Amino acid sequence: FCGAISNRRGTPPYADIQTGRMMTGAERPLVIVTRKLPEVVETRLRELFDARLNLDDTPLSREQLVEAVKTADVLVPTVTDRIDRSVLSQAGPQLKLIAQFGTGVDNIDLETARNRSIIVTNTPGVLTEDTADMTMALILAVPRRLAEGAYLLKSGDSQWHGWSPTWMLGHRIYGKRLGIVGMGRIGHAVARRARAFGLQVHYHNRRRVSPEVEEALEATYWDSLDQMLARMDIISINCPHTPATYHLLSARRLALMKPSAYIVNTARGEVIDENALARMIENDELGGAGLDVFEHEPAVNPKLLKSDKVVVLPHMGSATLEGRIDMGEKVIINIKTFLDGHAPPDRVHPAMF
Repeated sequence: FCGAISNRRGTPPYADIQTGRMMTGAERPLVIVTRKLPEVVETRLRELFDARLNLDDTPLSREQLVEAVKTADVLVPTVTDRIDRSVLSQAGPQLKLIAQFGTGVDNIDLETARNRSIIVTNTPGVLTEDTADMTMALILAVPRRLAEGAYLLKSGDSQWHGWSPTWMLGHRIYGKRLGIVGMGRIGHAVARRARAFGLQVHYHNRRRVSPEVEEALEATYWDSLDQMLARMDIISINCPHTPATYHLLSARRLALMKPSAYIVNTARGEVIDENALARMIENDELGGAGLDVFEHEPAVNPKLLKSDKVVVLPHMGSATLEGRIDMGEKVIINIKTFLDGHAPPDRVHPAMF
């Protein structure tokens, strides 16, 4: 974790949110970034702020996070940083903005932040298409056994002796029922892709979308998640992790799914009871799973790792260079807007999550 890096040339004054006095270029706000970001983003942070960067990308310990909130004017964490009550309770009075590099904010205690008058922002919208692409890739990969087939060839497995009419048979997705859990930005984007592949789109959401959107997506709304789960061929999890969605796909609900059904999760691992899912996969009570997120990351249930019916990815659904740069630009806009004395565009309210 490197020391403060600053570039004093040509820096404009900033308003101190606490006192209203103007901060000169020599007093630029200290922005602490907890993980390594794309070079173009880090360069811009250096130009604009007194930026303290994490050049070797080693995750900060709890003690280092506490030290960061004690000294930073702005903290830029990521979804892997646990900014809980015990950390925030030690924040210095100068910390008034947490500009999350990421869309989800379940790693931040929003209530404690609000009680301490700390604004929290995130980076919504910019990762929608990337995450939807990965969701669709898993929807294709699991029924068609793509990862399994690629592994057989790359591992030098001797099972393959050329094309055969009955070997490595998967299942077509055309005409199958896809149930989307969470019809937000990413859910919409997944639905658009699914229609192009001939899937029938169904969804469950806290609020029903407009009739115009349903018509455009040819989507069927289910008020009852239980009833939808029991009738779908593929389930895609696209809702955020909140107290209300923790283990939303519980052992009881997973048992409602057809034994031939598949489940895909590119949202948050905590939404699914991972142990129950692993048991059902092991006992052939589900057709398979495509998982980019896990309940106890970076740990993954060993039963899921060893199963040929499961495609596992290391939380890379949003991992495109373009997406990461877009996230960084949003972080910078939120910081600059806040320091200019205005409400940042991506402010998070606890009631939203």
